[in-house]
Amino acid sequence: MLGDIAKAGRYLGQSMRLMMGLPDYDIYVSHREATHPGEPIMTYEEFFRERQQARYGGAGKRGGCC
Repeated sequence: MLGDIAKAGRYLGQSMRLMMGLPDYDIYVSHREATHPGEPIMTYEEFFRERQQARYGGAGKRGGCC
């Protein structure tokens, strides 16, 4: 019972972070280790910067709706 509640809490937290646009570094690391073993994994800072640039645009890209 408590395990199910904890699992639901993790899913809820992940959903809230995704809705707010916050990337989930732990999921990224798990994915890289499982599907790309031996390849480099970005640090949290690199990951966060890359996700921000992808979302809001970087060098020469215009972000936003207008």
